[in-house]
This record gives sequence, C-alpha cells and structure tokens, in this order.
Amino acid sequence: MGADAEAQIPILDFGKQGLVLEGLEQLQGSSEEKWKAMCMKVREACENHGWFVLKCDESIIPKSLRQEILVAMKALFDLPEETKQKHTSPKPYSSYLGNCPVIPLSESFGVDEAAQLDKARAFTSVMWPQGNPSFCETMNSMSSKLLEMNYMVLRMILESFGIMEKYYESHLENSSSVFRLMKYKVPPPSDDRGAAIGLVPHTDKNSLTILFQNDVQGLDVLTKQGNWVQLEIPEGSFTVIVGDSLKAWSNGRLHAPRHRVKLRGVEKERYSCGLFLLPKDGMVIEVPQELIDKDHPLLYRPFKYQDYLTYFVSNITDDALELYAGL
Repeated sequence: MGADAEAQIPILDFGKQGLVLEGLEQLQGSSEEKWKAMCMKVREACENHGWFVLKCDESIIPKSLRQEILVAMKALFDLPEETKQKHTSPKPYSSYLGNCPVIPLSESFGVDEAAQLDKARAFTSVMWPQGNPSFCETMNSMSSKLLEMNYMVLRMILESFGIMEKYYESHLENSSSVFRLMKYKVPPPSDDRGAAIGLVPHTDKNSLTILFQNDVQGLDVLTKQGNWVQLEIPEGSFTVIVGDSLKAWSNGRLHAPRHRVKLRGVEKERYSCGLFLLPKDGMVIEVPQELIDKDHPLLYRPFKYQDYLTYFVSNITDDALELYAGL
C-alpha cells in the first residue's frame, strides 16, 4: 500500500482519549472536550471513508476476551459439518453457511441477539448438546461488548450532528443485532492467481458493523475514488463499518463502503467475528428533518429495513439502496 493511501487510513484510539463505555454524562472539563473532539473524528471518518479502525484498551474489551473468542471460534468451526448445519434460521444471514460455490473458502454462523444470555445458551446447546459453558460465556461476553461499542459509536455520530438527545434512545429501542462468526480457509495450492476471494464485494445492509479478526489480513475497502485498498488492521484492533441503513437514515451524509475479503498468500485460516447492529423488524428508516437542508436535499424515501433486505436478497446488485429507496 502506498504512503498516500496509508495516510488516509483513519485509526482512532479510544483508549488514549480516556473514553469509556459508561459514565459519559459525568465527563467534565477537558475530558468533555476530548469526547466532543473524538465524536467529530468518528463522524468525519464515517463521512469521508465509511469505516475506521478502532483501538481501545482493557477497560473496553479485555485482551483476554479477544484471545478467548478466537480459540472459541476454532472449536466451533472444527465441529462436524452435520452439526454445524443444525443451526438454521428463516432470516437472511442468521444461519450456518458453508460449502457455498460462490465463496468456497468461507463459512459462517449468524446468531441473533447473542448478547442475550438465553440466546447464546440456545445456540450453544445446538452445537454442543452435552454443554459448553466456556464457549457460551465467551460468545455472550464478546457480543455484549461489541454491542456496547456499537451503541457508543452511534451515540458519537448523533452527538456530532447535535441530535443525540432526540434520537439516541429511539435508535436503541428500535435496534436488534446479529453476531456473526466467520472462518476463511487457506486457498488451495492449485490457486495460482496470487489471491483468492474469501467474500465477494458488498455493502453491509444493516446500520453499523464492528469486526474483530485474528492476525490474518484480508479485508479490502473500495475508496470513494474507486480504488481497492488492502487494510492492515493492527493486532487487537477493531474495524467499524457504516451500513446502508445508517447511510439512508443520515440522508447520505455517512458513506457505506463496498468491501470484500481477499486472501493473499495466507498460510493459515483467517477468523473474524462481528456485531451487526440493525433495525428491528417493522422499523421504518426515515431521514430526520435536522439532516435535510438546501445543501443536503432529501435523498431517500422512508422504508422498512426488512422490506429492503428482502428486496436485496432477491435482487442482489451493487446499487440496491439507490434503486430501492432513492428519490
């Protein structure tokens, strides 16, 4: 990656700013100013890039938990194929997906509301009927931490627009989540293309995504200038990505980037997990009046997230949001 491209990579260190997931209302003086400054950096990254790398310290997500989730994912994907296929759901992206001819190197699970202990237990009991408390606790803890982090990033975006008090609570009340666990196999030696697609280019359809991965790189993002950039995610860091739903709600002010997984010369499996924040069933995504003005005319009509998702699944296209809800 060239120096110019590297200079554009937004890396925000929440730990250095003394930011925590709780008690933000009590910030005073310089801490409050740091918080407001970081809110603007988050918004600018989401506007200019649609994603950013988030670094945080032990107070937000302990290093031990980051290590434990990687061990837990390996144990999950090492289960027999017939066991993994028992995890099914009528919802898109909420089942087990493996042996897909379009993405043969990828397999994944989607677990609805894994931050709720009963949901984590239900999934674990399907995979391990004899029980696996360690896996259950690790998945539940990681998804809970990532959900809190999603809420914090969302709050920072709304605060930067000056509309946090009016819309933040309703966003929380009308949001649900899917915790996705993903594995990418090592490309076969016969693959002489130098790189193999692990996940095809796409935009996320939900509101916000926060990803965590092992030390195997592979995440690419398409810049607004139309160039694919290979990201080098620092070990232990997280990647925040804006989805179509938040792009539409923000009246296009926030960018939802196309991204993919491309495996280049890897010698071991790539593992990643992500918490996908999405609107609840039946929620209508509508641009708030505060984000419409002469410089930002209304771009999207109101629509239900589930209706949009159903449309996309039946009409997979790069510009699905514009075709479905654009004015």
